[in-house]
Amino acid sequence: MTIISLKDNSTWLQVQRYWELLHVLVARNIKVRYRGSFLGVYWSLLNPLIMTGLYSAIFGTTFASYYNNSILNYVLAAFTGLVVINFFSASTSQALSSVVGNGSLLNKIHLPVSVFPVSMIVANVFQFSVGTFPLLALMTFINSKSLINVLALVFPFLALVLVSTGVSFLVSALYVFFRDLPYFYELVVFVIWLSSPIFYPAAIVPPQVKQFLGLNPLSPIIESLRQITLSGSVPDLDLIWGALLSGIIILALGWTCFHLWRHQFMDLL
Repeated sequence: MTIISLKDNSTWLQVQRYWELLHVLVARNIKVRYRGSFLGVYWSLLNPLIMTGLYSAIFGTTFASYYNNSILNYVLAAFTGLVVINFFSASTSQALSSVVGNGSLLNKIHLPVSVFPVSMIVANVFQFSVGTFPLLALMTFINSKSLINVLALVFPFLALVLVSTGVSFLVSALYVFFRDLPYFYELVVFVIWLSSPIFYPAAIVPPQVKQFLGLNPLSPIIESLRQITLSGSVPDLDLIWGALLSGIIILALGWTCFHLWRHQFMDLL
C-alpha cells in the first residue's frame, strides 16, 4: 500500500512539474513572439485574411459554382482551409528546432524533453483560440444558426492539434540527427499545402489523383471544418471521425518515434 501510494505521489509530482514548466515556456514563447507588437496575437489573422482576398480575386468566379454559386461561400471555404494550413505550418516549423534550440539548457538541467515541442503547440493553440476561433465560430453561427455546429468546431480543431503535435514530435526528433531538415521541411509543407483543398474544391481533383491526396492528414480536417462551417446542416460524424482518426494515428506515430530516439538526444545536443 505504501509503495503504491509513493508511486502515485511521484507520478502526480511529475505531472505537476511538467504542467508548471509548460506554463512557463508557453508564456515565454508568446511574450517573445509579440513583444512590442501592436496587434499581438491578432497578427495570426492577417495572413489568412490577405491570402483569402487574393485567392477570391483570382479563383472566386471560377470555383463559385462548387459552393452554391456563391463567391462569399468560396471566400469562407478558402479562409477555413488557410487557417488550418497556417496553424499546421507555424506550429510544426516552430517546434522543429525546439529541442535543439534548448540543447544547452537540457545539458545543464534534467527536464522532460517533450515539453519543448508541446509548448510550441500550446502557444499556437492559445493564439488560435483568441484570434481565429472566435471568427470561425461567428461564421458558423451565421451560416448554420445552430450552437451545435459552433460547438462541433472543437472536433476538427482537436484533430488539427493532434496532427500538428504528432508531426512536431517527429520533426523535432529528426532535427537532432539531421541539421539540414528545415530546408527539406519547407518543401514538405509546400507539398502538403498544395495537396490540401485550400484554394480549390476537392471535387475538381481527378479520382486517380484523389486517392494519393487522401494520404494528406489535413484534408479530412479541412473537409470536416468546411462542412460544419458552410453547409448549414448538422455536423457530419463520419467526417469528424475521419479527421480525429487521422490525428490519433499521426500523434501515435510521432510520439513513438520521439520516445524511441530520445535516449540518443543528449549525445548530439
